[in-house]
Amino acid sequence: MQTILTDFYTLEGYEKSENGSFSACITLNQNHEIFKGHFPGNPVTPGVCMMQIVKELTEEFTGNKLFLKSASNVKFMAIINPFETPNLTMQLDIKEVENEVKVKNTTAFGETIALKMSVNYTKI
Repeated sequence: MQTILTDFYTLEGYEKSENGSFSACITLNQNHEIFKGHFPGNPVTPGVCMMQIVKELTEEFTGNKLFLKSASNVKFMAIINPFETPNLTMQLDIKEVENEVKVKNTTAFGETIALKMSVNYTKI
């Protein structure tokens, strides 16, 4: 899997359901350089990195290179500290319509929802 977030996370596994949605398990690399600056002594996973992970997983699952067209209802609901909660479950409901890919994502650690968003990508 190709990623611009080199060594930021590992895709541990995923399952595809009958309706075409995916459930993926990832582990964040708590030793990644990003966490030294965001924030020193209190690491927080940047929201933009979480959005990039959703894009990269969607590319992996659809086999398409994608460009972010729009995002709506982006809600960061809990802080993701890579030392406390490095293991995340990501639900991606993916719909492909012609040259577009629409994704509804929910990201959680344990029972805590950390991120919800809807995004539209253009296939490139």
